[in-house]
Amino acid sequence: MVTCLFFHAHPDDEALLTAGTMARLSAEGHRVVLVVATAGEAGLLAGGGDPGALRRAELRSSAAVLGCDRLVELGYPDSGLLGSPDGFSSQDPYRVALRLADVLREENARMLTSYDPNGGYGHPDHRQVHAVATLAARLARTPIVLEATVDRSWYARGLKAARLAGIKPPPGADQVYSSRAEITHRVDVRPWLADKRASMAAHASQASSPGGDTRTLAALLRLPRPLFRLALGTEWYVRRDVPAGTRMTHPLAELC
Repeated sequence: MVTCLFFHAHPDDEALLTAGTMARLSAEGHRVVLVVATAGEAGLLAGGGDPGALRRAELRSSAAVLGCDRLVELGYPDSGLLGSPDGFSSQDPYRVALRLADVLREENARMLTSYDPNGGYGHPDHRQVHAVATLAARLARTPIVLEATVDRSWYARGLKAARLAGIKPPPGADQVYSSRAEITHRVDVRPWLADKRASMAAHASQASSPGGDTRTLAALLRLPRPLFRLALGTEWYVRRDVPAGTRMTHPLAELC
């Protein structure tokens, strides 16, 4: 058994980027630990109530679906897309890394996930996840660090389909995530797509915005099962300490 720690910025990030890998590792008998930096309270929310409390409850439901053995909430304020002087993105990365490194050591984690330096699509909290995870892995001497991402060429095809379906992507969406040449891991999660779908569905508050606009999560959940399988059956990662062009199909390839 290997302990794998997944570090995310907000509730629902785990569902969209790494849920299939988490469910797969749990099913294979590995220990899965989910660490989330914020409650995502600055994000768009459908419905009323306390945004932070609602999103934390959704996170707990998602973690249970995915077979997580431990959920750690660091409790930093959500920075929002524009950043905040008090938000997670404005915290001293080293101080946060010390907290994350403590969890890595407690768990004797052999694998840690983060995001690429741009945080996938530029969100300040996602960029902070990259900075913090890089430092924490060094402090705890965690041997495997994977950057959760999306194959940019695949994503471009998805954007084209979204436009045809009447869903307007955000500005600059064509330049987000990672090029195919950078990606080192392509993890087949098709047998665990029911868990991934259930994890996504747990984040019901993120299915639409206050103005009623359909969001990415809701659009993906509405896909027919064959298209859902095609669109979300692979999860991608970049590992920076292996040669360019490396192709791995399991996140723990060198340890299994």
